[in-house]
Amino acid sequence: MTAAPPGRPADVRADMSALIVAIATRADRDAFARLFRHFAPRLKAFLMKGGLSANAAEELAQETMLTVWRKATYYDPARAAASTWIFTIARNLSIDLKRRERYGDTARVEMQDEEVDETSGETILMSQERDARVRAALAKLSEEQATIVRLSFFQEKPHSQIAQELGIPLGTAKSRVRLALSRLRTLLEDLR
Repeated sequence: MTAAPPGRPADVRADMSALIVAIATRADRDAFARLFRHFAPRLKAFLMKGGLSANAAEELAQETMLTVWRKATYYDPARAAASTWIFTIARNLSIDLKRRERYGDTARVEMQDEEVDETSGETILMSQERDARVRAALAKLSEEQATIVRLSFFQEKPHSQIAQELGIPLGTAKSRVRLALSRLRTLLEDLR
């Protein structure tokens, strides 16, 4: 039986997984450089197909690879191929970026509106009432949900940073934020 020629898909997958393991176990810079050379152009193309500009896609591809460097210890070759894991990180970062862009514009418009009306007593009273309602609703959340809401909205931390601080997977952080917001929304409607 002859050995399989190098470069076959199974060999490439195993090699990429081995590179991530080398980064995780030894902080191997050469392994990271090889991984970067392989995935950076593919990530950029993938992100551009997802609607990002060339510059934004390149920046997000670099952020993805930095996340791979920092989170390499979380990679489990038994659960996913290296490419699946890396492209999932890129997809999640892209979703986070699009959300920030979408909600960031709304927040800026709201801030401008509040600055114009800030001097009226009615606005101050309404703001205090709204704050009291939010505090009352937060008090009814579980400690875990209240923490997630504080990190996400009051401290304006991205999902990836919340996951890192709480020591949970990124997907779990996103799910918990979504569930906490749903619960908070329900509580705020009940307080009307």
